[in-house]
Amino acid sequence: MRWSRRDVLKQAGMISVAGTVGTAVPDAMLGETKKTSSTKAGQVLTSQQVPHTDGDFHDNLFTRLGIRPLINCRGTITAISGSTSLPEVKQAMYNASLYHVRMDEMMLAVGAELGKLCGAEWGIATTGTAAATCLATVACIAGTDVEKSQALPYIKKKDQVVIPKTSRNPYDIGVRMCGVEMVEFSTPEELRAKISERTAMLYILANPRYDDTPMSTKNLAAICKEKGIPVFVDAAATEPNTPNPHLVAGADLVAYSGGKCMRGPQSAGLLIGNKGLCQAAYFQGAPHHNYGRAMKCSKEETMGLLAAVRAWHTRDHTAEQAMWLGWMQSIADRMTGLPSVKATVLPSAPEGSIDRSPGVRITWDASVVGITGTELAKLLDEAPTRIVMGGTGVRPDTMMSSVTIYGYIMTPAEVKIVADAIYAALSHPPHYADPVIPTGTSASVQGNWAVTIHYLRGTGEQRFVLKQEGNVVTGDHHGELYNATFHGAVHADQIAMTSVLPVVGYPLTCHFKGVVQGSSMSGTLAMGEYGEATWEAVRS
Repeated sequence: MRWSRRDVLKQAGMISVAGTVGTAVPDAMLGETKKTSSTKAGQVLTSQQVPHTDGDFHDNLFTRLGIRPLINCRGTITAISGSTSLPEVKQAMYNASLYHVRMDEMMLAVGAELGKLCGAEWGIATTGTAAATCLATVACIAGTDVEKSQALPYIKKKDQVVIPKTSRNPYDIGVRMCGVEMVEFSTPEELRAKISERTAMLYILANPRYDDTPMSTKNLAAICKEKGIPVFVDAAATEPNTPNPHLVAGADLVAYSGGKCMRGPQSAGLLIGNKGLCQAAYFQGAPHHNYGRAMKCSKEETMGLLAAVRAWHTRDHTAEQAMWLGWMQSIADRMTGLPSVKATVLPSAPEGSIDRSPGVRITWDASVVGITGTELAKLLDEAPTRIVMGGTGVRPDTMMSSVTIYGYIMTPAEVKIVADAIYAALSHPPHYADPVIPTGTSASVQGNWAVTIHYLRGTGEQRFVLKQEGNVVTGDHHGELYNATFHGAVHADQIAMTSVLPVVGYPLTCHFKGVVQGSSMSGTLAMGEYGEATWEAVRS
């Protein structure tokens, strides 16, 4: 049978739920395909289920490059490729690729449509929320003044952005990359005092916990309105509901991720709000040769985002939540009878929260079961059918363990695979032994150490000032720019220390491990998402 591209994309929205075990799917999910395709699972695992694939989960365009696809139990995390786009998004992106358009004309039309859909004056498509944040900041600094635009980032009259201390986060790099100073405040009174002629914008990270406090968006926006300061809300991983709660509260601009709960293009973002500011944000980016030129949003991403926003306002969100909750209950039910194991279904967070998906947390005593949560997560990550989830528990000190699964990026077929894999690991785990702790006299590490960090590219010069009592090691970690304190231990000639450098918005946890040889030591440095480096130190 020959398949047209249109047939293929239609088929992607018609996934059978027959592969699920104990999964309740509401009747509302099983209606007319055209109306409900966006509420069904986006991808499946075999070419029999999705005839347009060029292989299956174990043989596809990724595996042929040595890349192992995974079942995502963690949610819309960029590092594991976010969400799966909706069938209508794929169709829109393919259709858009067939034509040439004037980008300005397209964004004018799309901007009006996005605004209408979202209950805003206007909207634009961007290359993710970080890009939306940058473009919004530049729009508030320079508007559409060409001379001011061309002088950025070095010359600007408005060179400060006020931000609640509780809103600092790694994604405010979208503001910082514009070369502005981040001015923190903790109270409304402090905000009033810190607004000046240099203030370009107020940045708020969406968080419903502050809605009924003096630090609510409504209260802070009212202060900024008095001063003529635009208010920007970063609502990346929340839901773009209408009426928009942030605009209602007084925000001028709100940004969302297109590749999270909306299931649009992974690299797309949505900026909505004041028409003049939205149009200025677009003016500051491609195809215009202004500060945001590098943040090019293609016609495919733009039309894919528009399709995702349209779908968001027609999807049956109540039925989706019920379906995901049923999936999580089926995983919990699969764990019945396992010794010391308890499975708790986690309901979705309230509206306005980040990643509003139900989940299931499975807890157990690894002393009884024989495997910790971190060991189980690693085991499944390395399995032939790769599964990624978060786990806790480290032997021998923390044997109470858990894994957590979030459901809204999974598919019905994957629910059963995950449930069976966890059950198998908990009922018949491989043998794990406690780590061997070296014996013998602990090496002396007290004193001042000159340290060289060898990164993948470049070196860093640091200093350790260590104290030692028996095998317990404490002290000061002096980085190139940041300082922290150490806690760790030395056993025989093996040393392990941890510090948390207070990098603004995203504290950097550093795990040093190494071997001590008299007045020198060396080893590896693990930095989480930033990978590993090697280090060497000499006592001075």
